[in-house]
Amino acid sequence: MADKSHKIDEEKIKEAVRLFMEGIGEDPGREGLIETPNRIARMSHELFAGMEQDPATHLCKTFPTKSRGIVVEKNIRFYSICEHHMLPFYGYVHIAYVPDGKVTGLSKLVRCVDTYARRLQIQENMTWEIMEAVDRTLNPKGVMVMVEADHMCIRMRGIKNDPSRTVTTALCGCFEDNENLQNTFYQAVRLADGS
Repeated sequence: MADKSHKIDEEKIKEAVRLFMEGIGEDPGREGLIETPNRIARMSHELFAGMEQDPATHLCKTFPTKSRGIVVEKNIRFYSICEHHMLPFYGYVHIAYVPDGKVTGLSKLVRCVDTYARRLQIQENMTWEIMEAVDRTLNPKGVMVMVEADHMCIRMRGIKNDPSRTVTTALCGCFEDNENLQNTFYQAVRLADGS
């Protein structure tokens, strides 16, 4: 986790929240709202802790392996904030890679995902960035990432489509032209949700 020295400016956030409340016709001085700017400023350190981190650093701890089979880490829970409407999107990331002499700790994949999620983000970019980080850091034979997410900007506003879920994928290396390998990944992910 990043410490509180990264580029969060609490005073600007507090002022922005006060202006926002006034903009929607609220009174920032009323009892229930007096502390809201402070709460949001403090919360920002947690929600946007990934902004100043390189997520790939979590993957640098590796272990030698003779395995040439697919490694799948599924159901990595994440929460992020959409950069278009600043509303939450959340769901699961599934990562697969085929090692080429080394693997990383499974918790390191989770930390990598968490770092990308803790910044203003769109799902399509996050999917690609996770795939690139695993590929660049581990140099495996191939990587495949799938993200499944619910977006509050679709559920709460605009079209208000409650059951909608967005799925994105990114792949490289041996996954690109190997349908059998892709299907092995999809089958492992389906086992994650029991379908």
